[in-house]
Amino acid sequence: MSANPQTKRVLSGMRPTGRLHLGNYHGALKNWTDLQYQYECFFFVADWHALTTGYDDTSQLPKFTHEMLIDWLAAGLNPSVSTIFVQSLVPEHAELHLLLSMITPLGWLERVPTYKDQQSELAEKDLTTYGFLGYPLLQSADILLYRAAFVPVGEDQVAHVEVTREIARRFNHLFGRAPDFEEKAEHAIAVLGGRNSSMYRQLRKKYQESGDAGAIDKGRALVESNTRLTVADRERLLGYLEGSSVSILPEPQVLLTTSPRMPGLDGRKMSKSYGNTIGLREELDSVVKKLKTMTTDPARVRRTDPGDPEKCPVWDLHKIYSDAATQSWVQSGCRSASIGCLECKQPLIDKVVAEVGGMRERAREFEENPDLVRNIVSDGCEKARDAARATLDEVRRAMHLRFE
Repeated sequence: MSANPQTKRVLSGMRPTGRLHLGNYHGALKNWTDLQYQYECFFFVADWHALTTGYDDTSQLPKFTHEMLIDWLAAGLNPSVSTIFVQSLVPEHAELHLLLSMITPLGWLERVPTYKDQQSELAEKDLTTYGFLGYPLLQSADILLYRAAFVPVGEDQVAHVEVTREIARRFNHLFGRAPDFEEKAEHAIAVLGGRNSSMYRQLRKKYQESGDAGAIDKGRALVESNTRLTVADRERLLGYLEGSSVSILPEPQVLLTTSPRMPGLDGRKMSKSYGNTIGLREELDSVVKKLKTMTTDPARVRRTDPGDPEKCPVWDLHKIYSDAATQSWVQSGCRSASIGCLECKQPLIDKVVAEVGGMRERAREFEENPDLVRNIVSDGCEKARDAARATLDEVRRAMHLRFE
């Protein structure tokens, strides 16, 4: 674990829905495999989150969880550098969720954009449950439990992270106070050293007087880069920047990720609900067959008809898989009708088959040895619980829930 529990720690999770497809891979999983070598990463199967909308039938959860874990490992998640675990096997998530529910206003949950959106999209389900209303709070507990510095999300998930920041801020305001806090914070400022102490005071004043976001960012960087501070003093100074409380639950930052549009076989977004997917471990003959029959520009009725790649979902795949030379060849050949649709698809077929084939090969070891997956999860849960317990110890102490 890192010396400062917030330094360079990333957390993300997925609901278990069974085997994943290329849309899942290029939308999130590929990014995870890169992040694990840049940050201290915690990746979890969000099985409790699956209950918020799928509580009426949980029979497939164990199977879906196992299949998704194999896909993660086949896609390149490395358990020797990442902590991989299952949410429900770390009960500290539930405890922090409960404790945070005591201080979170209902209005904060009701205004989360996806709350009403999903109620409308899933109108056939009864979502008038506390679990559904409270799932953004459970997400916040997931993040804050590990004092994550960053949460990798797309634009549509930024609101969830902002709610988490508000909850952390409220918790710290309510419970991060101590009678001798300012005295200890002033002592910690002195530890920073002459120039740094003066700079810290200037940045703190600038932020508190005018709300200068740049000042708070510079102040945090100044504190977090100082190797002379203890963990406790570092937390005090981070809290003192904003007010007069310690940052027990540090506010996470958004790590905005861009994911390419991954078209399904019919041109719509790749989704199991549309039946237009290519699985990460799909049989290669099936992959070839699906790509050969994939929807193309409707204007190209005959081989000699010119087309427009911008109106063809195959072009979206080329933007993901093909180099600049191949993309130029596609643009020229399609518009002039000098290449046919099958010719256009062949470089993609080669790339996708190679990608899926590699995942199938890496998955074989885990498919043939289920205990290997269980051991990885067991080790990951143990590491996750160590980090989670450390946070809950601080939370319980702050809320006076520890009895000596």
